[in-house]
Amino acid sequence: MQAVLKRQLVDLATTPYRASGQVDYRWARGKLGHDPVFAALLERSVFPDGARVLDLGCGRGLLAAWFLAAEHLAAQGTWSAGTNPPKGLRFRGVELSARDAICGNCALQPIHGERVRLYVGDMRDADLRDADAIAILDVLHYMDYAAQERMLDRVRAALGTGGLFVTRVGDAGGGWRFALSKIVDLGVAFARGRAVKRLWCRPLAAWIGALEARGFAVQAEPMSAGTPFANVLLISRVA
Repeated sequence: MQAVLKRQLVDLATTPYRASGQVDYRWARGKLGHDPVFAALLERSVFPDGARVLDLGCGRGLLAAWFLAAEHLAAQGTWSAGTNPPKGLRFRGVELSARDAICGNCALQPIHGERVRLYVGDMRDADLRDADAIAILDVLHYMDYAAQERMLDRVRAALGTGGLFVTRVGDAGGGWRFALSKIVDLGVAFARGRAVKRLWCRPLAAWIGALEARGFAVQAEPMSAGTPFANVLLISRVA
């Protein structure tokens, strides 16, 4: 993504978070400005027009903020990338932190109305119906292996033919990069007041195997550009 366009997009997507204070605003700018997954999802045209996106572990709703800001820029005629962002996306999010969900709703609903709804809850118990695409970014490794299996079963059952599941995971075979990823994840959880004692991680081949066993066609792409981590984006579709 061109640097000028990215700056415009980050500015537009994060401005609504100013009302929640500098911590939320700076967090949004840091994530959207430096985490490669957001630009990658746009550049790869992952979500189709009009998709109902269920974002599990949505945090402050940054995925919605990013895509809806991109749509706005394109509608203004200021989008200079080769592929236009999707139109008409609707986002439903589930987030364990009430503070984060409230922050996201306060930032995004005055601008986007019913197109963004973030709910407080545990993603393991969330209603997965009425979604064309389900996203779980950087969250699955906080669940034990049995809970991961149940979550993947529920995701697959909720998605019909052509359904899309997008997740980013750490590759436990990623050597020192993976070890650093674990340290950072545990540190972030501690800083946010979550008592996380361990992570349940898998090598990339095991993640892909778990998805393929459920009938997904899986596309894996490294997703650590500009960072020292061992993250991989898995784009999985129901054939």
